[in-house]
Amino acid sequence: MTYKVGILGLGTVGTGTAQILSDPSGRHPLLTELEIAQVGVRSLDKPRAVDVPHSLFTTDLDAIVSHPDLDIIVELIGGVEPARSLILKAIAHGKHIVTANKAVISRHGDEIFDAANEKGVYVMLEAAVGGGIPVIQPLKQALGVNRIKRVTGIVNGTTNYILTRMKTEGADFADVLADAQRLGYAEADPTADVDGLDAADKIAILASLAFGGRIRLEDVHCEGIRHISSTEIDYAEKLGFTIKLLAIAQEDIPENSSDGTPQKLSLKVHPTLLPKSHPLASVDGVFNAILVEGDPLGQVMFFGPGAGAGATASAVVSDILNIAAILKTETEPIPHPLLSCTHQHFCAIAPMEDSVTRFYVRVKTQDSSGVIGQLGTCFGNHDVSLESIVQIGLSDKLAEIVLVTHHVREGDFRAALDSISKLSAVAEISSVIRVW
Repeated sequence: MTYKVGILGLGTVGTGTAQILSDPSGRHPLLTELEIAQVGVRSLDKPRAVDVPHSLFTTDLDAIVSHPDLDIIVELIGGVEPARSLILKAIAHGKHIVTANKAVISRHGDEIFDAANEKGVYVMLEAAVGGGIPVIQPLKQALGVNRIKRVTGIVNGTTNYILTRMKTEGADFADVLADAQRLGYAEADPTADVDGLDAADKIAILASLAFGGRIRLEDVHCEGIRHISSTEIDYAEKLGFTIKLLAIAQEDIPENSSDGTPQKLSLKVHPTLLPKSHPLASVDGVFNAILVEGDPLGQVMFFGPGAGAGATASAVVSDILNIAAILKTETEPIPHPLLSCTHQHFCAIAPMEDSVTRFYVRVKTQDSSGVIGQLGTCFGNHDVSLESIVQIGLSDKLAEIVLVTHHVREGDFRAALDSISKLSAVAEISSVIRVW
């Protein structure tokens, strides 16, 4: 039997996908039963680096998603619209969906999965997180028997590349960003990457799968790396840390919980000082990695290229094969629970002020006696315990003081910072970064 595939978009990932489907030799035998039936593009005149008959190309994407003979629609145009509308229209016409679109899934996944469950079709999204790294399917299948405690990821290659070069070269953020744009590792508008928005999309998807509930994207606390300077990179190195932009989803267990039962989730994206012994600390360059912690498994880490034609197309075609394999064996079009996202409720999210973590703080003060004591008093008044406090040296006749706290409640820490900012001896709170 042949399963007909319609591809929306023939950019980098679309081209890679079409190349795999057009050249099944030496790959999984089920690939020979997949046929590219139509390809949606913006321009019919643009030269293409793939061996697909020109007669299959069309600019009418609506006609593809409603075509009666197509079985699977592969959405690779990106962005929210018209991707969302095309996916919903394809579902309404009974088509199975494969997408690499983390933006549309993180923002409209509830709507899309409701429609897919009602219609009895699959929505597969392995390529939406981590490029070619297989993490979506393991969370739904192989790790499904575990009680997931935490998912931590370096899921944006651009920011990881920038932070890696800042560490190895001692360069400033703006200089490395400009070079990354020139080399094609960063977009002309890098906002989604460097402000953490792309990572927030991805951790929302991972959290939904790991913790069995839907996630509202606005519930993900999001900070980027624009404020990370070479000074912070250097101080982190001296303290035995490296700085990474982490996306984190974890159980939030209240201090007054008698049985340790989690009541809410903590969802956040922010730069973090990672101990060099941490499994994610050595993940450099454009690579991605996702660390999953659960019971009874313990820790397992997924590592690999987070973007690129080959990596992402590999994940896309893997999803197509999964759908084709199930279609060969199912007699009724009912979504398989291990392949589909069927949870209905929204996860309860803990407020950031209740989050518990360690902090790194760099403060510039007047070079006078008693200042360190004043800082310690302010922190102590708000139940913030200090692990270390060191005066690094002088900068512009001001003393630079670096502090690292023990694990503290974020609301208490912010209240202490507010008190410190009002001290007459404090000229500036130069940097605040969370510590693992």
